[in-house]
Amino acid sequence: MKALGFHYLIELNNCDPNYLKDAQFLEKLLQKAVKESGATEIGRVFHEFSPHGVSGVVLISESHFSIHTWPEYGYAAVDFFTCSKSVDVQKAISILKKNLDAKSSSFVEIKRGFPET
Repeated sequence: MKALGFHYLIELNNCDPNYLKDAQFLEKLLQKAVKESGATEIGRVFHEFSPHGVSGVVLISESHFSIHTWPEYGYAAVDFFTCSKSVDVQKAISILKKNLDAKSSSFVEIKRGFPET
């Protein structure tokens, strides 16, 4: 059966903590990752926590990109969910790794939604 979507769980470790606590920087970075991946943005929301950390989501016509950061640990959890194989998720991951100065990373792809026929 054909999967309805693809969910990517990305772990970014040993990132520059200054980037991870800057909501405006992260919003622009996710917008860039969305655009460069070939996805289509339709909305976004970002929130900066006190004393630190950011959560944000960019809604795309193909689903969503989200990020949650823990600057005190140099860690970012990123989710990309898309119903389109034409979205270049590897390009988006590369943009985030480079711009957050991640020293290590990993990702898992999960195929989602196998409707019964």
